[in-house]
Amino acid sequence: MSIDQPLLPAFEELFDGAPCGLVVTDEDGTILRSNRIFSIWMGISQEALGQLRFQDLLTMGGKIFHQTHWAPLMRMQGSVAEVKLDLKNASEQTVTLLLNGVRREHAEGVYYELALFGMTDRDKYEREIVEARQRAEQLLWEKTSAEAALQQAKVELDLAYEKTQQRAFFAEQMVAIASHDLKNPLTAIKMATDLLARGERSSRDTELLGHIRQSSERAQRMIADLLDLALARVGRGIGITRKAVDLHLVIERSVNELRVAFPQARLVHEQVGAGLAEVDADRMHQLVGNLVANSVAYGDLGQPITVTSFLEGEVALLTVHNEGPAIPESSLGNLFEPMTRVSELDTDLRSVGLGLFIVREIAKAHGGDVVVSSTHERGTSFCVSLSRTSIER
Repeated sequence: MSIDQPLLPAFEELFDGAPCGLVVTDEDGTILRSNRIFSIWMGISQEALGQLRFQDLLTMGGKIFHQTHWAPLMRMQGSVAEVKLDLKNASEQTVTLLLNGVRREHAEGVYYELALFGMTDRDKYEREIVEARQRAEQLLWEKTSAEAALQQAKVELDLAYEKTQQRAFFAEQMVAIASHDLKNPLTAIKMATDLLARGERSSRDTELLGHIRQSSERAQRMIADLLDLALARVGRGIGITRKAVDLHLVIERSVNELRVAFPQARLVHEQVGAGLAEVDADRMHQLVGNLVANSVAYGDLGQPITVTSFLEGEVALLTVHNEGPAIPESSLGNLFEPMTRVSELDTDLRSVGLGLFIVREIAKAHGGDVVVSSTHERGTSFCVSLSRTSIER
């Protein structure tokens, strides 16, 4: 032996201290020798194991498998590899082991050399792999199902949206057509009322004619708003024709007309700055009328309603302020949406909830917008901003 070769443990020590179970049997399975770890697994002393056959340690299923499978293989091909066996230990507990074996022929006879490995960790690992695979397959199935359901929901949503759009477009067309067709008879009613009012009438007749005139004017305002709503909803927007006008004069005329329409209210017009602004005068009249009507409907009529027109640089502003109860904070977010009303008060003013929506659309058509502030202390103010082209007078 070379002096540089390390000294190895003796064969007996290697066999007995091996980290796996080692068993030597004769051809009929009688255990001739076993090592310490196999003895520990079985709970049987090495001496006692020498009095048993290896197949005596097998479970009933293991014995059948031994007779039909691995014992014939050992005889025919001389070895088996990774055969899983269940053995019973001294406590009648099942111990699962993995068997590798070879058949060796010696002058003294035939011997089976068996190496056995514990399966606890391997079984646990395999179970974890199987469980992980099952979880992955379940997640994949859920993901696939969710994607399919999402796709189906998207298709259904697209169809529902298309149908809703078609219905909305049809409804808006019907509103536009009906509103347009109603304008002519209402105009005729108003003209007939004006003609009748010119003659001598009793106070009762005059009062009735006044009610007819007010009702027809109210209906005309509603129709105008419905037509504007239909135009805005079909994407055409509210049409305007901009001309350079004296904004203060336009607003003053509107306020004077509104004083006649709302005699119960005290309207004040304040002017700041001077110059012309390119706006649609008729739309300005409509815008002021809607804001004042809103103030008359919801404000304190014991206090004045102040209309302010403001011109400075490239800015044109129009504000309408009234005292009275504050607008609930919960209503501020959708105040300018169509068919929205702050209160359910019954009033002779517009009742379809389009006034403030039309105000915002007119402001947008002029390249501006509208904002509102409302508190119990300072009252309610609507401020409309408009783009303006400054022209020297």
